[in-house]
Amino acid sequence: MGSHFRVTTYGESHGGGVGCVIDGVPPRQPLSQADLQADLDRRRPDQSQVVSPRKETDKCKILSGVYEGMTTGTPINIFIPNIDPREQDYTEMMVAYRPSHADATYDMKYGIRSVQGGGRASGRETVGRVAAGAVAKKILKQFSGIEVLGYVSQVGNIVLPMELVDHQTMTLDQIESNIARCPNSEYAEKMISAIEYVRERGDSIGGVVSCFVRNCPQGLGSPVFDKLEAELAKALMSIPSTKGFEIGSGFAGTYLTGSEHNDEFFVDEHNRIRTKTNRSGGIQGGVSNGEIINMRVAVKPTATIAKKQLTVTRDKTETELITRGRHDPCVVSRAVPVVEAMVAIVLVDQLMAQYAQCNLFPLNQHLQEPLNLKPNFPNYVYNQ
Repeated sequence: MGSHFRVTTYGESHGGGVGCVIDGVPPRQPLSQADLQADLDRRRPDQSQVVSPRKETDKCKILSGVYEGMTTGTPINIFIPNIDPREQDYTEMMVAYRPSHADATYDMKYGIRSVQGGGRASGRETVGRVAAGAVAKKILKQFSGIEVLGYVSQVGNIVLPMELVDHQTMTLDQIESNIARCPNSEYAEKMISAIEYVRERGDSIGGVVSCFVRNCPQGLGSPVFDKLEAELAKALMSIPSTKGFEIGSGFAGTYLTGSEHNDEFFVDEHNRIRTKTNRSGGIQGGVSNGEIINMRVAVKPTATIAKKQLTVTRDKTETELITRGRHDPCVVSRAVPVVEAMVAIVLVDQLMAQYAQCNLFPLNQHLQEPLNLKPNFPNYVYNQ
């Protein structure tokens, strides 16, 4: 994915390993395995009782594109070995399809599939996305102070109220303070209890990952087919198990009138054009306006469960299936760094596109701002 900052992921759940190749990384930028490992650790399994117990350390290796700690401008290959596969857990799935999994559709498309672990349809494919996203985050932070943070705002019917959320002041430490990755401890406990309830019954549960971007420059995105929210939607809907995408007011905005929904403009004390509210979610006309970008991604319940289900075999015989193996009762908390990664990858690509088209020549200083401006916004009321 991407045009200027291009990411390819590779590998399968029970193969030799997974990883990514990143083209277009600027040269002469410091980069080490430690820069990537923190986000990989947030995504890995066996980090709490509410995720898969598969024991993968997800320790990464940078195989190319970095010399003496500096990027060279050539493709960066990041590899993460698989150390704890269990192919025997997938014996039943060699014959019978898991309901709502990609088993059947991969056979329909290719006429063959990698059975163990689901192959490329496994959540393990996202390891490469997170590694690439960590590189993207570092570029964004260094160039213009852009921050991308995600958190769990819903598990099942447990919904974190928006009035308890402040995207201006929320920190990574708040999000990481509990295994649910919910920035509110009271609601985090409720979410954890909901996950444990379904896990004990061999079932699964879904939820919502919210993500926001602070200090995004104005001007990212293109007006028609490559709108910034369209690029974000495509990237986030490519994550396994995602089933919905909203930005700004989202579907709730359809209940409002234009006068209720419009974000009125004002000029702040720094002589910058701002909006009093942010129902647009930081994007208007497909282009970022400099406000906080906020979005939400719906994540369905994990398809692989330990309850008996009706299905069919590859030879079209109806049967029953009880799956074995180490599977997440809820993938929402582990999806948080994946969502952040995909958002960061899109933003770096759009940042490079904007720089290439609109910053080659002097800016119209009355209307345009430098892409690397690091504004210190005063707080304003987020009104959805």
